[in-house]
Amino acid sequence: MDERRERQGGDPACWQDRVCAECGRMRAGPGPGPCENCGAPAAGASRPAPDPGPGTGAGSRGRPARDRDEEGRARNARPRDGLGRPLPYGAPGVERQPEGVDRTPDETLDEAQRLLDAGRPFHAHEVLEDAWKADEGPARELWRALAQLAVGVTHAARGNTRGATALLERAADGIARHGATPPYSVDAAGLAAWARVSAAGLNGDGPGPEATVPRLRAPGGD
Repeated sequence: MDERRERQGGDPACWQDRVCAECGRMRAGPGPGPCENCGAPAAGASRPAPDPGPGTGAGSRGRPARDRDEEGRARNARPRDGLGRPLPYGAPGVERQPEGVDRTPDETLDEAQRLLDAGRPFHAHEVLEDAWKADEGPARELWRALAQLAVGVTHAARGNTRGATALLERAADGIARHGATPPYSVDAAGLAAWARVSAAGLNGDGPGPEATVPRLRAPGGD
């Protein structure tokens, strides 16, 4: 694994946990502190702290040690539900996508579309985030925007309208930049339009993202 990928590693769900439910913007990081953008407390901050589980032994400077996967990368070991929400240690959860899988662009798009079709946008985001972390070329930011689109769909399914709106609008902007010459038969124009319509629908101005499933490739591009 190269050094840059290691630096960008960690729990892919950080994107999920960092979106403020109040203002929809990205917080500096997950945790119990207030949002740096609007001052709103973190979701669940007033609740009793959950069982820290087995991955929280003493770390450096007295801080809890982070959960790590078999290759030593930081990765939260708490189980998660079908929309990526953390559950208490020991609870039955939905298996996560393996992290750091090397896929071709076609394999990435096929797997992400399969997961979106199955109603698992959180897992689709993990697949797309792998591509974003691995790509060193001009398509890198497109993968990031596609991952953000899946994050926005996930937040919509979670009922976080503000976070979903912010992520879908951000995804639309990032995807639209590739509209002239989209790689890998990605339907950049169609996806950007879908994301904008869905974001508007979340606020009562048309259909929301639950109405249709985004199609990552242009018709005939599968």
